[in-house]
Amino acid sequence: MAEPEISISIEPTLKVSLDENWLQKIATETLKTEGITSSVEIGLVVTDSKTIQKLNKTYRGYDKSTDVLAFHMTPTTNQKPEQLFISPPDGIYHLGEVVISYPQAVKQAQQQSHSIERELALLIVHGVLHLLGYDHELARDSRKMRAKENEILEKLELD
Repeated sequence: MAEPEISISIEPTLKVSLDENWLQKIATETLKTEGITSSVEIGLVVTDSKTIQKLNKTYRGYDKSTDVLAFHMTPTTNQKPEQLFISPPDGIYHLGEVVISYPQAVKQAQQQSHSIERELALLIVHGVLHLLGYDHELARDSRKMRAKENEILEKLELD
């Protein structure tokens, strides 16, 4: 597998110290598990609740904060073949952006009685899977996505 390009952006006002290499490892493992062998690029943004609420309202019509949003730039499995993107000239497929609310991740980690690292990993995996076409609107799709998340988290050997 070609090494993916994963751009990390952490909102400075959060005043948190996150290991960017570790964040990249989570996204890379998700791509590897899904058999992604082409060159890909992902943006990973860790931000505050206010910013993610604004994005959620602007792009999804929900005026509330959420834990993770995924904005994919590649065709989904539901697109018609005539709508598919052509191969990019640089050979790197720009999958999209995963945006995570750090305060929401902290809250959910506390609610689930596990570490913030495990919660961040789950949210990264969840977001990247969305970029790859996974969804959880229907019960069967939700079960499939949850099983894939668990498979990847087990490989990462988190607490």
